[in-house]
Amino acid sequence: MKKILLVLILFCCAALASAQEIVVAAAADLSSVFPQVVAQFEKETGRKVKINFGSSGQFLLQIENGAPFDVFFSADVQYPQRLEAEGLTQPGTIYKYAVGKLVLYVPNNSSLNLSQGLRALQSPQAKRIAIANPQHAPYGRAAVESLKKEGLYDSLQSKFVMGENISQTAQFVQSGNADAGILALSLVLSPQMKNAGHYVEIPASDYAPLEQAAVILKSSKDKTTAALFLDFIRKPEIVSLLSQYGFTLPSAASKSKQ
Repeated sequence: MKKILLVLILFCCAALASAQEIVVAAAADLSSVFPQVVAQFEKETGRKVKINFGSSGQFLLQIENGAPFDVFFSADVQYPQRLEAEGLTQPGTIYKYAVGKLVLYVPNNSSLNLSQGLRALQSPQAKRIAIANPQHAPYGRAAVESLKKEGLYDSLQSKFVMGENISQTAQFVQSGNADAGILALSLVLSPQMKNAGHYVEIPASDYAPLEQAAVILKSSKDKTTAALFLDFIRKPEIVSLLSQYGFTLPSAASKSKQ
């Protein structure tokens, strides 16, 4: 009898531990800062977070096809809004957590003159230009929009090397497989990229705002932990950490639940 009771207790404890671990789908531009956020959350709450980084558009399709995520941190507010319209989110949980910035980045040994902004990419030295795939990566769409605004897209299109997400796009520049990249500011501010190259911000007027939003998914098996994590993102110290990685924070009005 005691053995049976012990087994039941262990089973309940295991179930509770499992229930307190959430799986988060996060936009790749968060890969430089979110490991710190998750570590702090786990330390303070004792709950676990498994995080997957990737393209927001690909995560959207995965969620629509039943992927078992608890929370979705998108680089585009329109994706959570679409999921909400499809009835796949916990009502009223969309939260705009940041606005991203776009930059032109080159390695330290590059001869490109970044004072020219995107026009520096017209140089013969810029043989390969890394951008994220605009079909499913918000930063890729913003890159295309910026190049079109500057009248450069058609002449540079043949030089594009496309990453599946903005993190892979950054890796192309780091590895030397691209001479320059149109990247997320949050990634180039990471220690490994900040020390290996330099950048110039692309004017925000050249592309639609990269409003980033999170949402709790209706399929979440642990909505309590999911809600705790989303609330954690609102804490002043986490807001400050995001700003250190170049994110512009939404206004108080934008922070309200949609």
